[in-house]
Amino acid sequence: MKNLGNLMKQAQQMQTKMAEMQAKLAEMEVSGAAGGGMLRVTLNGKFELKGIKIDKALVDPNDVEVLEDLIVAAFNDAKVKAEAAMNEEMAKVTGGLNLPPGIKLPF
Repeated sequence: MKNLGNLMKQAQQMQTKMAEMQAKLAEMEVSGAAGGGMLRVTLNGKFELKGIKIDKALVDPNDVEVLEDLIVAAFNDAKVKAEAAMNEEMAKVTGGLNLPPGIKLPF
């Protein structure tokens, strides 16, 4: 029974650490860029879009498709960075415990 008590205590500690990590990720901001930095997007750690900055030189009403493609590219760049930051924070919480593929914590 003593081991079960320790296990429950560890689970509670991990749950607390996960909640702290989620709060930290929500406050974190990551930027992604495209077009040589002429288009930047900012995401938080929950992959929510927080802002877009577009250099005026990219705005061409006759070529909207390029701007659309650059927005997608910048978003994907920021998402990769946010995922890397999330994985780094997750490793801190789990103590490097390798979780099976497909388990996405905390989201």
